[in-house]
Parts: sequence; C-alpha cells; structure tokens
Amino acid sequence: MDEGVVKYHCDWTFAEPVAVETIVDLMAWRDRLHSWGLIGVYDNGIGFGNVSVRLGNSCQFIISGTQTAHLSTLGPELYCTVTEFNLEKNFLGCRGPVPASSESLTHAALYLHRDDVGGIIHVHNPQLWQQLLFQIPTTKKEVPYGTPGMAWEMFRLFEEENLGDRKILAMAGHEDGIICFGGCLDEAGLVLSAVIN
Repeated sequence: MDEGVVKYHCDWTFAEPVAVETIVDLMAWRDRLHSWGLIGVYDNGIGFGNVSVRLGNSCQFIISGTQTAHLSTLGPELYCTVTEFNLEKNFLGCRGPVPASSESLTHAALYLHRDDVGGIIHVHNPQLWQQLLFQIPTTKKEVPYGTPGMAWEMFRLFEEENLGDRKILAMAGHEDGIICFGGCLDEAGLVLSAVIN
C-alpha cells in the first residue's frame, strides 16, 4: 500500500504559520471530518484525508500538512500554503511549518481547472466509497493518486461525467477515497453530507 506517500517533487520552504483568522473555517471542517472518522489513520499507520481552501482569486491554496491525519485537532502550525505547481512536471512548491499533503497535486488540478472551486474535502470511508463507486463521477482504477495522471482524470470527469454539477467524485485507484468541492468549504461539506445522510 502506498497511501499517504508524497509522489510529486516537493519544494518546501519552512515558514511561519498562516494567521489563524484566515483558516478558521478550514480548521473547523478538518477537525469535524476527523471526529466523523473521515480523516484519520489506518491500522497500518498510514494517514488519509485532507482539506484545503483557495487563497483569493489565485491558484494558491492552504492545505492540511502531510503526516497529520492521526491528530484530532490541527492548529495553524500544521497547515501549509501551496504557492506554485506544475502538473506536467509533477512539481509542487509550498511554504509553511510542515510540507503539504500527499494529495496536494489533485487539489491543485481542481483549483486550476475551475475558478469557482474555493474549498476541497478529501475523505476516506470504505462503506461510502463502495456505495458511490461508479454511481458518481469515478476516476479510472489504473490512475494512482497524487500524480499528474490523477490531475488529467479530474479534467476528464468534468468533460465526460458532469463533475462540475455533481461536485463529488470517487477514486477507483485510491481505495476508500472520495473528493467533494464547492465555492467554499461549507458548500463542499453540504455535498458530502448529502451522500452520508
């Protein structure tokens, strides 16, 4: 199992945490999802799940840091700002107290492709994943997470499977993985809540 492993080339610069007032919603949603068991750690110690928010009108975003899924709450010191990325070169630049999540390149692809995406939630749940697989836009099984291929899969789902309207997808090649998005994290959370309830 290679879950939780950073697959892109990461240029991380250590920096002070972002101001807490800029990520209040992000922290609240991340900790809520952890309490629901949708972000956490498998029995083998591999973490899963992350959340992010876009910074203004740019393609920069703040995302939960790598190797933090085991913690029930995250303070600002465990988030990272993605400042640049290149999908073709499998490259991501970030700055903060910790490096960015292993799934950051997939978040980057969504922010790049759609100006109206302001928040992204990536969770894991085996029952929900089995229930939703191929019932909602679903990435191809052979496409691994955290790679340029997954970014191109996002674009394909917008073109072929109405992802822009559905705002939720299952990752066939990333066991238990589900991504929701919206104009803000509250909207992404509503999309997720609609399939949980």
